[in-house]
Amino acid sequence: MESESSPARGYAPGMADSWLLYGANGYTGELIARRAVAAGERPVLAGRRPEAVGRLAAELGLGQRVFALDDPAALGRGLDGMKAVLHCAGPFSRTAAPMADGCLRARVHYLDITGEIDVFEGMAARNDAAGRAGVTLLPGVGFDVVPSDGLAAHLHRRLPSATHLALGFQGSARLSRGTATTMAENLHRGGAVQTRVIDFGAGPVPAITIPWGDVATAYHTTGIPNVEMYMAAPRAMRVLLKMARPIARLLGTRPVQSFLKRRIQSGPPGPSAEHRARARSRLWGEARDASQVVVSRLDTLEGYELTSRTALLAVQRVMAGGVAAGFQTPGRAFGPDFILAVESTSRGDEPPRPV
Repeated sequence: MESESSPARGYAPGMADSWLLYGANGYTGELIARRAVAAGERPVLAGRRPEAVGRLAAELGLGQRVFALDDPAALGRGLDGMKAVLHCAGPFSRTAAPMADGCLRARVHYLDITGEIDVFEGMAARNDAAGRAGVTLLPGVGFDVVPSDGLAAHLHRRLPSATHLALGFQGSARLSRGTATTMAENLHRGGAVQTRVIDFGAGPVPAITIPWGDVATAYHTTGIPNVEMYMAAPRAMRVLLKMARPIARLLGTRPVQSFLKRRIQSGPPGPSAEHRARARSRLWGEARDASQVVVSRLDTLEGYELTSRTALLAVQRVMAGGVAAGFQTPGRAFGPDFILAVESTSRGDEPPRPV
């Protein structure tokens, strides 16, 4: 089993083909850049802010490129000579499409760390174009959605006849600025919130449904038609969401969005190294058909720590040539056991039980 710093079989860091890390100066991008260098990788760092990208590239001794995504010509030059891109500059609802389209034109494999459902569906819609171009489109190679998608694939393997799938996670409440911004931009969507009590492995806790990308990827990975995604939520969060429902439209207005984003930018860039080292992520999944139910759980690293490992592993495997062209999910590309390549990760199964 590969460790987080082991390159995929058939791929040697430093070979002629290189890969681009776009958004390298962001919170998660920098974590990935540092882990890549520690693993012997030499990605080219990129972004739209020359000072920030330049500082990190100089510190790590890496090449750099500076370009914006709204300039197709500059984007094409930025991708020149690359075999793959790991896109880490959100919000992906605005940045994923231009980067993916640029990758299709340049015939460069595309990976990102999104968790946004619209982005996954947008990539799925590009499946045929990617197949013709010989390009892999692989969004969601971070915490959202690698562990949940692997758990979905594992449950489907345990119960191939499943018609219903429920997934959930319990993790750190500390977010990077990018993740918080994405959540703020989606507050106005509202929607019904269902609740359920789930035992993630440390006793039952209340959880609520969330319209995150795991719903889309689990369907594409397993074909199970009914999928729900839950997040462990303390009482204060559940009350806040219910209170926000009547003013959902107001939350999407420019003044409110500007206020929320100013507050986000005034905070820390993300969880501290100490928090990342200490915190854990727990996932739960349940698949059922007409006669039986199977439940599995996963215990793994804090979300941003996990992302820095799974994203790098995914790039290495794509660079090695082992992933098919077209739209892929982590579960389809790498199988249900990919997440177990990350240290301190364990998975457990309950015995099947009747419905």
